[in-house]
Amino acid sequence: MIKLSGVGKNFGDYWAIKDLDIEVAKGKIFGFLGPNGAGKTTTVKMIAGLLKPAVGQIFAGGYDVVAEPLKAKSIIGYVPDKGFLYEKLTGREFLRFVAALYKMPEEQTAGKIKGLSETFSIREILDGLIESYSAGMRQRLVFVAAMLNEPKILLIDEPIVGLDPKGIRMLKNLLQGQAAGGLTIFMATHSLLLAEELCSDIGIINNGRLIASGTKEGLLSSGRRLEDFFLQVTEK
Repeated sequence: MIKLSGVGKNFGDYWAIKDLDIEVAKGKIFGFLGPNGAGKTTTVKMIAGLLKPAVGQIFAGGYDVVAEPLKAKSIIGYVPDKGFLYEKLTGREFLRFVAALYKMPEEQTAGKIKGLSETFSIREILDGLIESYSAGMRQRLVFVAAMLNEPKILLIDEPIVGLDPKGIRMLKNLLQGQAAGGLTIFMATHSLLLAEELCSDIGIINNGRLIASGTKEGLLSSGRRLEDFFLQVTEK
């Protein structure tokens, strides 16, 4: 569902991403890990179509995200590390705005907003202004917006920002259930514990290069913890 082939991205003379090759199959939760500044957010933004790779190709569901941006974006849900929300809108107004961008029918929109807002436990605050929401409620709203169009691919950059323990447990259960139903999830995170618990596949990036990639079981043989493996490969 997601394929990066020979991808590189530069900002002037600085190459943030170099020779990146990644494949994520349907229904997998791929944990994308790395130190600060390693290139995680840049990679996620390229898959989302917000940044254009300098070299290489990126495919989402078979669509080239550069050559076929609208088709690729139509099957992608995106949760950024710092979600932009219109403070003076209510949560419901914001979600209706997002649904309109996807050209969702009105009758479908109302049902999806109702169901997802209940799933993420924000139905009671939907008619309040977003400026009054806590950080955790804002993060839940961003997830609802990302799931509105029933994406085939979900890109997440730091999923648990602002969430309390109850919210984190809810999110973990939801992601596991969605992946079991065929949703492909690409998750960039600093939380090694979350990645170890949720992800079927792991990729570790450092200084813009992929330095380890594989199934969780294959990388963490002999009962090794992800934290130990991560520190070992990133400190070389």
